[in-house]
Amino acid sequence: RGEIQGGIKSNMQGMVLSMAVNRGSQVKKGEVLLVLEAMKMENPIQSPVDGKVTDIFVDVGDVVQSGDVLLVIE
Repeated sequence: RGEIQGGIKSNMQGMVLSMAVNRGSQVKKGEVLLVLEAMKMENPIQSPVDGKVTDIFVDVGDVVQSGDVLLVIE
């Protein structure tokens, strides 16, 4: 939780179902970063910007809360 420059936050409570990026991955705006499962529905989390993934704070199977920082894109 809290503010991290370039931090991508979860918009819901759920479990990390899959990761589509790794540390160091180059991403484009709109690209899927990871998929959260909430209430048996898959919810893709997309990149809001072009950039490079510099930090990842979650792994597959982790349960996250709304507002948790998932990863950082610079």
